Parts: sequence; structure tokens; C-alpha cells
Amino acid sequence: MSEKLRRLESLLQEFVSLEKLRKENIAKLQELFKELEIDQKVAWEDLFGFQAMNLMGISLQKEQLAQPQPNRYAQIIAIKNGKNSSLRYFGRAENLDPSLIKKIVEFVLRWRLEKSFFHVENYRDLVDALNQK
Repeated sequence: MSEKLRRLESLLQEFVSLEKLRKENIAKLQELFKELEIDQKVAWEDLFGFQAMNLMGISLQKEQLAQPQPNRYAQIIAIKNGKNSSLRYFGRAENLDPSLIKKIVEFVLRWRLEKSFFHVENYRDLVDALNQK
């Protein structure tokens, strides 16, 4: 029985840790949403209606994370129903201040992190629905 209790306690700690991460993530995401002036293009309530978000002109690959791509323009692109929408255009990537580049990359990564929580909730609900059949 003590092994089961340890496992339950471990799962509970993991859940609490994930909830803390999510709250911190959403708070920082809202801050960046306003700071990067994305709120002028889309309402906060609509931000997660996009199916994907990409970044042009700045690398999101781990090996080159936050490195501007030469001769490219930096912009955040959101995708909904197969259509691209520019959420914010920043100009030539190599001319941007490194602190701004970091905020842009952080916004996209934090959006993707929050969106991944949506997927977890969706699959959890589907498993629950299946178990009720």
C-alpha cells in the first residue's frame, strides 16, 4: 500500500508543478501579449483559437534559438483554418535589438506551451468519454 501512496503523492506533486508552470506561463504570456502590441491585432480571448503560430525571420530551432536569419523580416504568423494572419511585423530580423528578439521568441514558445495544455485537456476528456461507454 505504501508504494501506491508514494505513486499517488508523486502524481499529485507533478500535477501541482504543472499547474504552477501553467499559471506562470499564462501570466508572462499576457505580459508579452501587451508589450509586443499583439493586443492591437487580436483579442486575448481569440488568441488560442489559432491552430498554430510560427515565427518568420528568427530561428525557433534549439541549435539556433533566437538567432535572426540574415536578409529576412521578423513577424509572428498565426494560422487558422489554413489561412495565415500576421499578428505583428517587426522589420529586418538582423536589425532588431536582442532583447526584443528574446521577447518575440518567448511569446511564441509560451503560446505553444499553453496550446499544448489545451491538447492534454482534449485528450483527457476523450479518454474519460471513452471510459464512460
